[in-house]
Amino acid sequence: MFNFKQYGIILFRQELPMKFIYKLKFLPVPVILFLLLLSCNSEQKKITNVTSENEISRDLPEIKENGVLNVITLYNSTSYFLYRGETMGFEYEMAERLAKSLGLELDIKVADNFDEVFNMLASGEGDIVAFGLSITEPRKQRVAFTDYLYLTHQVLVQRMPNNWRQLPGYKIKRQLINDPIELIGDTVHVRKSTSYYTRLKNLEKEIGGKIHIKTVGGNKTTDDIINMVVNGEIDYTVADYNLASVNKTFHPILDIGTDVSFSQRIAWAVRKNSPKLRKAANDWIKTSKKKNFYYVLYDKYFEDKKRYRRRIASDLFSKNEGKISSYDKIIRSNSENLGWDWRLVSSLVYQESRFNQKIKSWAGAGGLMQLMPATAKELGVTNVNDPIDNIRGGTIYLKKLHKRFDKIEDSIQRIKFTMAAYNCGFGHVRDAQRLAEALGDDPARWDDHVEKSILKLRQRKYFTRPEIRYGLVRGSEPFNYVRDIFRRFDHYRELVPFEAVQKGTKKNERIAAN
Repeated sequence: MFNFKQYGIILFRQELPMKFIYKLKFLPVPVILFLLLLSCNSEQKKITNVTSENEISRDLPEIKENGVLNVITLYNSTSYFLYRGETMGFEYEMAERLAKSLGLELDIKVADNFDEVFNMLASGEGDIVAFGLSITEPRKQRVAFTDYLYLTHQVLVQRMPNNWRQLPGYKIKRQLINDPIELIGDTVHVRKSTSYYTRLKNLEKEIGGKIHIKTVGGNKTTDDIINMVVNGEIDYTVADYNLASVNKTFHPILDIGTDVSFSQRIAWAVRKNSPKLRKAANDWIKTSKKKNFYYVLYDKYFEDKKRYRRRIASDLFSKNEGKISSYDKIIRSNSENLGWDWRLVSSLVYQESRFNQKIKSWAGAGGLMQLMPATAKELGVTNVNDPIDNIRGGTIYLKKLHKRFDKIEDSIQRIKFTMAAYNCGFGHVRDAQRLAEALGDDPARWDDHVEKSILKLRQRKYFTRPEIRYGLVRGSEPFNYVRDIFRRFDHYRELVPFEAVQKGTKKNERIAAN
């Protein structure tokens, strides 16, 4: 009778039905080996096919052809967030510069949780993971890492005694874990898919004792888990020192003095079948490390503790209240009258004034929506520096312009025409429409059609044509104006929920969905 253990095939018992395995015992050995080998090859093919089907093949030439660098990141207090209406984050600003160096537009794809990141990369939803990833051997089986951006090490994050301010240092130390070996028998909470989990499993072997590793959901960021320590929900977690350090500045009750690893390289990741993108990213990283902006950015997000405290304490930090600005309530109510997503109007207001109600332009425009004196008078705005009066007047003016483009059927294109007219005047936009039509483009489409014509109106050979009634216009201003507002709106939609702050009409919801 065939001895399964002798030939090392006992493991197949978990893959094949027991009846089938029982029958195998009475077959000749060569037949058994052939059948099992066939089964193994079949299973291997199945696995290979699944992998090849799920992982898209796209490298830098295809990305450049599309013109967009899709970057995957996570929403947290150092990588990607919103503060005072401005999109910020170390990874975000670095990715923005990388995209610019490659001549590409940047499109941020936010993973709902850490567990999604590599799946999004494999499926082609993004082309590069711009997040602080520790380079580990298991991860190297799945992705290709870039050169490292910085070094860090992992530390134990724990809470000091409640009365720690009144205690001498030696008494505080006695109540803390001061050496990883003291974790034997204790419970540490981390996300399972992170390098922190892997490190704790290795640490168990090194110290020869059991650490109870409890996993938390992948939707919890490292910041969230550290806050669980602060609030007393859990006793311990592990984090990269730079993240733990900035959190400690806001939560002095944290102790991060116990190292649990040596230095680790933190990098970004691409698909293994994207060698040209990896090389381009590596070349850029190498060059960036020789420039001041790299060190300025690192200091801004990881070393400048005062700035971090100010940001985290603010209601206008998107992870706290889901706010864009101090004027959200005013903008929301006026956006309902206009019929636009309030976050889109917020993006326009930011573009005009960066939410500075006292700002005044060289041309005399004032207030949050930068109303010209004549326009303000026409709209009944008596004080352009009053936020309520200014936003009311600005949205009324937008509504008037919007009505004048009533022949534009596409709702988003109509909004873009309206914004361009708000920036440079209705007459210049109508000129650009007439020029677009004369040149064979679609006068009812802003994207890639009328926006190209408005750029041409900087040149004499175009603004002197018979179709043009209002002459020269600095077309790059409305061109960039519309693009910047919608680009920022994409970030606002990622970072601030629509439903939580505004019920909206069906029309609003339709526009928001588009």
